[in-house]
Amino acid sequence: MSKVYPDAGAALAGVVRDGQTVAVGGFGLCGIPEMLIDGLRDAQVRDLTVISNNAGVDGIGLGRLLATRQIRKMVASYVGENAEFERQLLSGELEVELTPQGTLAEKLRAGGAGIPAFYTRTGVGTLVAEGKEERDIDGTRYLLEHSLTADIALVKAWKADRAGNLVYRKTARNFNPVVATAGRITVAEVEELVDTGTLDPDQIHTPGVFVQRIVVNPRPTKHIEQRTTRQE
Repeated sequence: MSKVYPDAGAALAGVVRDGQTVAVGGFGLCGIPEMLIDGLRDAQVRDLTVISNNAGVDGIGLGRLLATRQIRKMVASYVGENAEFERQLLSGELEVELTPQGTLAEKLRAGGAGIPAFYTRTGVGTLVAEGKEERDIDGTRYLLEHSLTADIALVKAWKADRAGNLVYRKTARNFNPVVATAGRITVAEVEELVDTGTLDPDQIHTPGVFVQRIVVNPRPTKHIEQRTTRQE
């Protein structure tokens, strides 16, 4: 069965529904699967729990799902430059689980590896530790953090072959690989599709066994989160 779908709507059809947990790759506006996020918005699914490093910015990326009130809960490490995210958080309209960035990445990686929980020093003695099991190991306090998995994972890659093997480019190779393995169904948005066997096996970042569906977006928009120019 082919993993390649003609557009985001087709790639998400039959696998997205209300109340799901969706993990989304990217870092700020870099490496976000923008076409798939738009497809999720157009599918009009609601009450989503979204796991992502941040929620984009107003009107771009996950910011579009916040604007349409499709997200019930965000699991993230950074409110970022998104004013609507901040407003919904402070007003109590949006449930937010803020998680240290490295811990969030490890929770996804461990979930994808089938590891249910792990101990970390991050957050000991802070608000992050509230309600969590602590353990002394060799004289150092650790928190028990439970891993994360998702019903659907949406990732952005540079290249893919038809078997679903993925190659990421530069900063996009941050949360995308761990998000890809944490999803029960993973949908990849890629800029370039090549024939199976074309990619160097040593350069593949996510093996195709983790990827169920692919959509090609050959000309993605290159957004700049904070534009800084030199003063004349």
